[in-house]
Amino acid sequence: MKKLLLLNFLLVIVLHAFGQRERSEIEDQYKWNSSHLFVTDNDWEKAKTSLLEEMPKIGQFKGKLTKSSHDLLACLEFSTKLDKEASLLYLYASMNSDQDTRNMKYMAMQQSLEQILADYSTKTAYIEPELLTTDWKIIESYINEQKGLAVYKKDLTDLFKKKEHTLSEPEERILARSSMISSISNDVYGTFKDAEMPSSEVILSDNSVLKLTSSAFNKIRTSPNRNDRKISFESYWKNFANYKGTYGQMLYGNVKEHIYRAQSRKYGSAIEASLSPNDIPVAVYQSLIDNVNKNLPAFHRYLAIKKRMLGVDTLRYYDLYAPVVKNVNLKYSYTEGQNLVLEALKPLGVEYVKTLNKAMDERWMDIYPTVGKRSGAYSNGAAYDFHPYILLNYNDSYNDVSTLAHELGHTMQSYFSNKTQPYPLSHYKIFVAEVASTFNEVLLFNYMINNVKDDDIKLSLLMTWLDGFKGTLFRQTQFAEFEKKIHEEVEKGKPLTGDYLSDIYGDIIKKYYGHDQKICLIDDYVTIEWANIPHFYMNFYVFQYSTSFTASISLAEKVLAKEPKALENYLKFLASGGSDYPINQLKEAGVDMTTSLPFEKAIQAMNKVMDEIDKILSKKGK
Repeated sequence: MKKLLLLNFLLVIVLHAFGQRERSEIEDQYKWNSSHLFVTDNDWEKAKTSLLEEMPKIGQFKGKLTKSSHDLLACLEFSTKLDKEASLLYLYASMNSDQDTRNMKYMAMQQSLEQILADYSTKTAYIEPELLTTDWKIIESYINEQKGLAVYKKDLTDLFKKKEHTLSEPEERILARSSMISSISNDVYGTFKDAEMPSSEVILSDNSVLKLTSSAFNKIRTSPNRNDRKISFESYWKNFANYKGTYGQMLYGNVKEHIYRAQSRKYGSAIEASLSPNDIPVAVYQSLIDNVNKNLPAFHRYLAIKKRMLGVDTLRYYDLYAPVVKNVNLKYSYTEGQNLVLEALKPLGVEYVKTLNKAMDERWMDIYPTVGKRSGAYSNGAAYDFHPYILLNYNDSYNDVSTLAHELGHTMQSYFSNKTQPYPLSHYKIFVAEVASTFNEVLLFNYMINNVKDDDIKLSLLMTWLDGFKGTLFRQTQFAEFEKKIHEEVEKGKPLTGDYLSDIYGDIIKKYYGHDQKICLIDDYVTIEWANIPHFYMNFYVFQYSTSFTASISLAEKVLAKEPKALENYLKFLASGGSDYPINQLKEAGVDMTTSLPFEKAIQAMNKVMDEIDKILSKKGK
């Protein structure tokens, strides 16, 4: 019995060491405070009931929208009011679900709201077809007549621009109703991966047992012990492969949903349907893939440096997250991470830093990993009248400090957009959604590298920054290429099985990492990695990490160099919300994403870092 108790005690220690505490063990100051939204679940239920009572009233405007500017404004303002209320309801349910995905109560609340919103979409299905029965000049005259319509001008203009993709009222109603089932693949994926899929276990070199949850895997892959990394990678990915068929069906269902909507709206492809509403040319997406493939030699140079610094004969995929400098373990407590971020972001001005302190002090964030908590990190700015919320899984690594800076970038963009723009213009498009976040990472890196004298620490930071190029520019473009390919395959009529998805992913990842040239070897079990990427359910989202990264490098260089109006233009960009098209917003901020110049600058910056690493290694005689 004593032996059994000892084993259980040791297992608890291992779980705690890898961040697997219960939520009740975390102090309140490290948890977000959702009481700004609703104090109790009962308050949420009352608000939901009130929303249900209000929704049918949207029908009172039917047949009146093109009759007078007054009726058009009344309809749009009523819809805006309901949208704000629904956003708060959804945010509260999703936040509570994410903090413990095992708790089905909040998942049920989230699902009930999704069904309500789908029903509401059918009730509003008449609005766009009805508006499009008239001439744009009539709508324009209404905008000039009613000052309140000014905030809706962009949305109305966009509506008439996509007239050929807008269906009749009955068709729009059917398409709206289909949204009740459109999120099923994503919902099942999240529940299965984060809550119900059993985790494998490995025995590490110190004889401790590690349960390979998502958080634990992300930590053990940075272990200096190569064999621990190897067995953990093999166990983790082979465990995913056990459910390859299930993951394949979920992703296939999601891709089919994208294509169904694209074809229903008469777009030529799913990617066109995704990018066109934001005025993003498909050529920008393809140009990113082409530019990255053209510059794979720069990526392979990085991999060669990684191999050299690790001192291994053959670089393998499980080596990519390992520390490359011995006796340097960049660990920062959450408090230390906070202070680093605050110092690094000082170039953005007093108001920016003051708001950062509010976010940190007033519980906008949920900091630590706990059992059942959603993996990864995000910022959600849906609470327009309050403040954004951040989910983290902070594990005391430098990458976690960088993630903190990243998510605070999102939060500041949401905060300033919500503060500056009226609600209908506050939502920035996904093409610019990652600029502010990666901009903060650039500033953090520059601060760290300029304040470190020790060559080993500097080497570690330089390599971590290069890892950022790998993870944000090359890896996300690799994902974008995979996402484009699987949609094209389904559009050709080919089914996606788990095996076929692994084949496609395997070909692409081996190309990127130079497997055939023996630059970095990819074991076959790694080809299931696609099953662990939630962004594939987000309809051509991932490419924007790469485009945003290249844009943010150019913008950060201007701000750090104190170019005239560079900071002023950047802060205006953060506050611009959705008031203009993304390409135009970035041009106003100082970068033109329709050219290859931002990408070229990013590769120059990457090579500059690699040159610096070579100098330090030469000085050290390596």
